[in-house]
Formats: sequence, structure tokens, C-alpha cells
Amino acid sequence: MADLTPVTVLTGFLGAGKTTLLNAILRHPAMAGTAVLVNEFGDIGIDHILVEKLDDDTALLPSGCLCCAVRGDLVRALRDLLPRIAAGAVHRVVVETTGLADPAPIVQSLLGDIGVALHYRLDGIVTVVDAVHAMGQLDAHQEALRQVAMADRIVLSKTDLAGDVSVLRQRITAINPGVPVLVATKGALDPVEILDCGLFDLAGKPRDVAAWINEAAFADDTPRHDPSIHSFCLTFAEPLRWQGIGTFLEMLIGTRGENLLRVKGILNLVGQDRPVAIHGIQHMFHAPDLLPAWPDGDPRTSRIVFITKDLDRETVEHGLAAFSAAAA
Repeated sequence: MADLTPVTVLTGFLGAGKTTLLNAILRHPAMAGTAVLVNEFGDIGIDHILVEKLDDDTALLPSGCLCCAVRGDLVRALRDLLPRIAAGAVHRVVVETTGLADPAPIVQSLLGDIGVALHYRLDGIVTVVDAVHAMGQLDAHQEALRQVAMADRIVLSKTDLAGDVSVLRQRITAINPGVPVLVATKGALDPVEILDCGLFDLAGKPRDVAAWINEAAFADDTPRHDPSIHSFCLTFAEPLRWQGIGTFLEMLIGTRGENLLRVKGILNLVGQDRPVAIHGIQHMFHAPDLLPAWPDGDPRTSRIVFITKDLDRETVEHGLAAFSAAAA
């Protein structure tokens, strides 16, 4: 088994900080020769831009959730990497899933596809848990619960904002007894702590996990997420004015923050040559982040992805258009 290429599945609910952690660990020498496969929930992907590319080994899987529509694309992407692995250019693979991914079908794909199993081994499932919002997410979303239950490692994020996390730790332990719980300091930790977790072993997981994987083996590709959850991307060909979009987001956070499961975007702003990243969850938004440069060949359109609960696209689109027009 030692000659099989390790695959780490990096998961966690919406806004937990998966991409932040990934960017941090990719800079570490232990991650040299790592290929990254990025999956998103929605029509237009932007996470492959947010992931800092150290080489050409970052690939965006076709839009859709790994546990629903694009499981075959994951298998194909892994097969496409085989020549680079044979040439010694790739030594490890990280799959960053969408926040709404149920890990069970992903594990089933890695364990159950013969073509994949001959070349890869599942090194471990690493689940990033948002210390601020996790308790509510675990109550409301089965995906969040399953992500914790299946983890080989739990990485707590945003602990500096959450205060006492002892109750959350107790709940994690109740869901997944014995799982190591790590803390990412400002989004970073030593990747050695989450690598080489050992072969995936159902015997060490809560008993429900085995049932979930067996269920995934016979599932079709019909999405199984809460129908009240909507994912949509607003795109803008012309540069935007921050006064308009920033004011709109402040209004939306103040009035409908509880409905904003995740907002993330790449903005082309008036007077700015570099892309600006925005991202937030519910009432918590990070300060806009100026990225180094637009990727080669990118059309430089602004793209804002919204994943919402009980908040439709038309409401958001009309509101943003009104605020943008007022700022023009």
C-alpha cells in the first residue's frame, strides 16, 4: 500500500475556512508535489482562484456537489493525474469539497472504484469546523453532522472569535469519539498534523458511517440537499463600485444575515487593477482581501456566489442592482 498515492479529503461546512487552511498548508515543504482538486456547489466556480496556485496542479472540477452530480468527474480527474504521478511530479492529492458535500459518497468513490483504488489510497478525511457557528450548523444540517462524524482529524477554525470552545469539543467527541481535535491559528497549522492519518478504517468510526457509505454506493446522482438552500452566482462584466456593493452587503447582512449560509466573490472594482476577494458567513464577513493578480486568461468579470437558505436569487439580484445604480 505504500506505493499508492495518498488522497486527503478536506471538508467542512460552508464558510468554515477550508480554503484558508489549504492555502496555509500548501506553502509548507511537506506539501511539495501536491495536486489540488477543487469542487464547488453552484454554476460558476471561483475557489480555484482563491486557492493560491504554486504550480499547475490546481484543477476545478465541473460545477456541482461531489456527493451528487460530479462523482464521475472526481474519478476522471484522479485518473488524469496518473501520468504526472508516474513521472514523479505529483506525490499527494488534496480534494477540497464544497461545504454542502456529504463525505460518504466521496469515500465510496475512492474506495469502490477499482481504477482509482489500484493507484490511490484515502489518507484521511480532514474536517474544518467553524468554532463560531458549528453548534447551530450541527443542529440544522445533516451534512455538517456527517462531516464531523466521518473525520479522521477535526480542525477548529475561528477559535479566537469564539471564546470558550469546551462545549463544542464535547459535542464533537460525542459525535466522533477519539477523533483528534486540532486548532488552526489564524487559519494555519503544521500539515504534518493532518497528513498520513492511516488507511481509512470504518472500525474506528461511528457505526452510522458504514451505513452512509453503503447507502452512497447505491445512490443515484440526484441532489439530496435541503430544497430551501439555494446556490447562485451573479456576474458582472463591467467593473463595480465598492460604494454600491459594499453598502448592499452591509444591508443584506444586517437584515438577512441568518439566511446567508455563504457568500464569496471575486470583484473587479473601479480604480483597482487587482482582484478583490470577499467572503463571509451569516452575520460575519471578513475584510475585503486584495489578491496578487488576476489569473492569466481570466475575463476579469466580477463573480459573487451566494449560498442561501430561504433567500431567493431575485431578491438579492434586484437589491444589488439598485444599490449599484445608486452608486454610479
